[in-house]
Amino acid sequence: MSLFAFLRYKNSEDRALASSIHNIFGFYPKNIELYKLAFTHKSLSSKTKSGLTISNERLEYLGDAVLSSVVAEFLFKKFPTKQEGFLTEMRSKIVSRSSLNKLSIKFGLNDLIHYAKSHEQHKFKSMGGNAFEAFTGALFLDFGYNFAYKIIVNRVIKMHIDLVELEKNEKNYKSKLLEWGQKEKHNVNFKQISSKGAGYDKLYVIQVEIDNKEYAQASDHSIKGAEQLAAEKTWQMMMENNKEE
Repeated sequence: MSLFAFLRYKNSEDRALASSIHNIFGFYPKNIELYKLAFTHKSLSSKTKSGLTISNERLEYLGDAVLSSVVAEFLFKKFPTKQEGFLTEMRSKIVSRSSLNKLSIKFGLNDLIHYAKSHEQHKFKSMGGNAFEAFTGALFLDFGYNFAYKIIVNRVIKMHIDLVELEKNEKNYKSKLLEWGQKEKHNVNFKQISSKGAGYDKLYVIQVEIDNKEYAQASDHSIKGAEQLAAEKTWQMMMENNKEE
């Protein structure tokens, strides 16, 4: 770390975070406060006098849009002959919650997240992916789109995502189930039948219905997660039934 970069940060905590970011992504933040906010989970959120909630949720919202744009531009340039459907599916795989959660673990971002110690970290299944998006939002605000593009493409996609393998992978189960329903003229519906608990312990229970007939159900701390789990169970159930016929 250069002397200028070292003196830029106010305390040892700021310097440690800046050093971690540099080790992972190869740059030092200009505005360290953005990144501190990016790694502040909503379980530690507080409010300013004006009523503004301080957590990484707003940065997560921004980062989601920036990340989607970066990946879309990269894929557009990478695959000049591919059609919209292919590009959309590849982008969905790269920016999926599962993919971002895995990247967060691989980069060690989970270790940078501050969250309420009264809640076990494993309960926040999307904590890492959310923080990755929030980090992207902070990166965009700190350096602009072009710099964010270079970091995401060169430090994330090219180094940690196997595009060839990703292209071979099956689509997510919810997409597969919906596409099957459309092709075979069946009405596939994901219905929230209940929720359990409250606050950060809340679980959503989703039921898959096909032509008004109940299939598998699953629960998760997010509706999207529960839908994916229920879709996977339903798909496997259908495959087993096909084998028996």
